Amino acid sequence: MSTKTLGYILKRLGLAVLTVWVVITATFFIMHAVPGGPFMSEKATSPAVTAQLEAKYGFDKPVWQQYLTYLKDIVTKFDFGPSTKQRGRQVIDIITDGLKVSAKLGIIAAAIALVVGVVLGAVAALRRNKLIDKVIMVITTALVSMPSFIMGSLLLILFAVKLKVLPANGTTTQGLILPIITLALSPMAYITRLTRSSMLDVLGQDYIRTARAKGVPGMRVIFGHALKNSLIPVITYIGPMLAYIVTGSLVVEQIFAVPGIGRAFVNSIINRDYLLIMGTTIILATLIVIMNLVSDILYKVVDPRITLE
Repeated sequence: MSTKTLGYILKRLGLAVLTVWVVITATFFIMHAVPGGPFMSEKATSPAVTAQLEAKYGFDKPVWQQYLTYLKDIVTKFDFGPSTKQRGRQVIDIITDGLKVSAKLGIIAAAIALVVGVVLGAVAALRRNKLIDKVIMVITTALVSMPSFIMGSLLLILFAVKLKVLPANGTTTQGLILPIITLALSPMAYITRLTRSSMLDVLGQDYIRTARAKGVPGMRVIFGHALKNSLIPVITYIGPMLAYIVTGSLVVEQIFAVPGIGRAFVNSIINRDYLLIMGTTIILATLIVIMNLVSDILYKVVDPRITLE
């Protein structure tokens, strides 16, 4: 690894840490600015009980002191505090349990979207203006424009209610099929269009025509030159794609009752579980920052000619 590349990575890591700190700070003060409190409920609570609960969780201290304590606990112990609604459970434990399921959904959905999208995009580019190209473009355009909650609802009605071939509940292994498909469809469609456009541009380059004129086998031209170089824009999209899948899972997990971090986050908002809301937001923001950093570094792996600055 060159000194310049190492310097770029260290600079990006520094920016990532700064970004996470900004997210922590903004989330903390926004949550404390929200009217009401985490102990508001339909059942009236006496002022004495509310005061005891606030003292137990440290909410009776000045906001700046709460912030410094919260920041110190995260940095030194990676501790986001206890849940105010799920009594006896720590926020980090709830997030960890949810991430085990959400990570499985996200990784499988991302892998499917990437593989299928690249293959369909390459096929569409090699069969430009043919029937298969037009069919792929029509389908992918429809999938890109359709929100995940609508797609999830349609799949749920079709396969779980009408055909009854898949369960509607995402608590079982078989029940994760529909959520995975829902999360993968839109990114897959976008990658297909991105790969097609990029590959058409690469196929028109001089070095591709030169390789063909020299008698290089067609498959070697496609896979050794055209496809490899056309993947650079796709790699650019990997970070945002993973971010989309993570944030998209918030609604999808709720639709299919998947016990992941998305469902825990939505429930924490409904229940006004402030510490869980802040912890989940920070973890999701950190994951997105890491994903974007990894995608930037992958540029250099795919194409050594790219200079990281």
